[in-house]
Amino acid sequence: MHNLQRKISVNVAELEKFADNAVQNSLQLHQRQRTDLRKLRKVFVWLISDRRMALLHRKFLGQSGPTDVLTFQHGEIFISVETARCHARAFGNSLVRELNLYIVHGLLHLHGFDDQTPSKAHKMKVAQEKILRICSGTL
Repeated sequence: MHNLQRKISVNVAELEKFADNAVQNSLQLHQRQRTDLRKLRKVFVWLISDRRMALLHRKFLGQSGPTDVLTFQHGEIFISVETARCHARAFGNSLVRELNLYIVHGLLHLHGFDDQTPSKAHKMKVAQEKILRICSGTL
């Protein structure tokens, strides 16, 4: 995990521990499918600023402004910490929970999930919540 932003303090060690656990739990899903997550030796999580996220968002998706998380099939997950903080406040979550959610969301994209239709988005959300519960020790 690499923290490339400096505006918001985050506990990188805590997020790394969560991410390691989330990878293992994500791999329990779709056990017979050969997904990008299964093929990867490492997953890289980059904590970045809204400014940097907006550049990536435009370059790779042709959309303006920052987004919360972008995942690339070679194992890179980019998370805007500023957007995470904004969404955490809007949804009544802690920043840590929001960052954990984005880590899981990125991992699930690498593991063959997508959220392009309501049905697929629902399946992805159910899987996200399950992994968040397990990794947070609240099962």
